[in-house]
Amino acid sequence: MSEIRKVTAFLPAKLLADAQVIAGAGVTETLRAALEAFNRAAWYRKMLELEGKVAIDIDLDALREDREFDEHGAVIN
Repeated sequence: MSEIRKVTAFLPAKLLADAQVIAGAGVTETLRAALEAFNRAAWYRKMLELEGKVAIDIDLDALREDREFDEHGAVIN
């Protein structure tokens, strides 16, 4: 992580308290997790916009050659 900023924010107390219960963390950790989730969601939206627009030539069988799978398809090694 790069530079750290100290911020003052006015938030609804119940919203913050509920988020802290969900996160099981303090204020800073909860806000950090929420901001990271927000960034991930934006990245996922960008990736979905690319769906069908990027040609990828991958041989999945070749990628799987060095792995063993159980009867459910889960990797076992």
